[in-house]
Amino acid sequence: MTNSFAHFAKAKMMFVIGSNMTEAHPVASTFVKEAVTGGAQLIVVDPRRTPLCDFARIHAPIRVGSDIAFLNGLMNVLISEDLYDKEYVNSCTTGFDELKEKVMEYPPERAAEISGISADLIREIARTLASVKPAMLMYTLGITEHTCGVNNVLSCANLQMLLGNVGFECGGVNPLRGQNNVQGACDMGALPNVFPGYQRVDNPQAREKFEKAWGVEGLPAKPGLMIPQMMDGLVDGKVKAFYVFGENLANTEPDIRHVEHCLESAEFLVCQDIFPTETTRFAHVILPAAAWSENDGTFSSSERRVNRVRTASAAPGAAMPNWWIFRELARRFGHSWNSDSAQEIWDNELSKLAPSMAGIKYVRLEGDGLQWPVPTEDSCGTTYLHSDGCFTCGLGVLSPVDWTPPAEVPDREYPFVLSTGRRLYHYHTRTQTGRCEGLNDLLGEETADISPDDADRLNIRHGEMVRVRSRRGAVNVRANVTEQVPSGMVWMAFHFREACANWITNPAFDPVTQTAEYKACAVGIDKL
Repeated sequence: MTNSFAHFAKAKMMFVIGSNMTEAHPVASTFVKEAVTGGAQLIVVDPRRTPLCDFARIHAPIRVGSDIAFLNGLMNVLISEDLYDKEYVNSCTTGFDELKEKVMEYPPERAAEISGISADLIREIARTLASVKPAMLMYTLGITEHTCGVNNVLSCANLQMLLGNVGFECGGVNPLRGQNNVQGACDMGALPNVFPGYQRVDNPQAREKFEKAWGVEGLPAKPGLMIPQMMDGLVDGKVKAFYVFGENLANTEPDIRHVEHCLESAEFLVCQDIFPTETTRFAHVILPAAAWSENDGTFSSSERRVNRVRTASAAPGAAMPNWWIFRELARRFGHSWNSDSAQEIWDNELSKLAPSMAGIKYVRLEGDGLQWPVPTEDSCGTTYLHSDGCFTCGLGVLSPVDWTPPAEVPDREYPFVLSTGRRLYHYHTRTQTGRCEGLNDLLGEETADISPDDADRLNIRHGEMVRVRSRRGAVNVRANVTEQVPSGMVWMAFHFREACANWITNPAFDPVTQTAEYKACAVGIDKL
């Protein structure tokens, strides 16, 4: 996030796209509701009528996978009607002429044809966004989990820069992270193209620094493999060993049958986790890890805030902190790592190697923690990035992008679009929440959410069992007939193994991030 959660409640205009915030980020959504109660305007862009729509001035139910066409249509109106922030664009950005040329190809009428939102409503939304400054843009996985996910994100950034909303309190581009501490994992370098602190592996100076710090030579100069490449490498033998750390791939990756084939093919598979999962069934070795409440360490939230985590109870049995397991493995490989605690790892290693976190020391993480970048120990952190439009790279880059349809679209045999996400009462694959009887009482099985019109046409009653099928397979699941879902769409989650949506989702990936297109695939529905 460029901005902070504290800005949500103070915002005067909020544009939420591709985010079922009330279920996926219920705490953050309370700040949005608080702002609306205080007079803020809210625009929600989502194919479903999620609970947040009840607080919105405008709900635009776009077709699944049409985000770029819709956003380009908004920018077309802003430029055509001279509503964009010319001073900001001229002084703080580059690439305007190229962006203008592209979005002029998306007049409201064409954007309406693709997105399903009327040209008049597109104009109204554009004019409304331009009427209040700054405005906050928020998104979640509804933007990123597409084959065009990177371009979706670029479009969101284009819109906010065109409006002059980046670099100010209560503005910015604010992605709500998909999992607990995924921000922290990325901060620590758990990505194939960067070292800790987002220092690129193809930067010779960065490699030299880390080689010296780690006492090694010849660190790779090219990014490593993404998960789909790793999985396929287990089958063709290019990947000899696979280490899965805190991830239940056998439920979270698309096309589970293919995933299980990959895991079965692994020559050597190690799983490090706090509970047995569908993935640990394939492991040759399982390393029991301490849970978050059994550990000292840090988490980093979506707003770049680093917070302390303290041990609440001792880890059971042979379970140990993750850092300890990694250190002991390194010792058996002949490496001696000096740090003997999470605090020492942070103070002696991370803060010395990552400039954006150089000023963060454990003694400074009491209370509410710190938001990076914190370049020095005198710094109080950064509540919003790119202050006054001064971008880290110099000028903000406006990046024109074209709309592309999902990799799989409805046809005669599979006439519905399946989109997936999360439900309020469970978390991901229920590795943790599935062990809580109270939550299972609140939500004990998966449903296929369909519209009343589609239910009537197919003679399906609420609560009846149906089969949802795709080119990958089928699941039997109870129908949930709801006004939240538009005609032609089916919505499911991936919390329950037997009816997990990922048995049927499409293993098509964004070419840059290799993020799967969980939000769109073609399915059919049969009454059982």
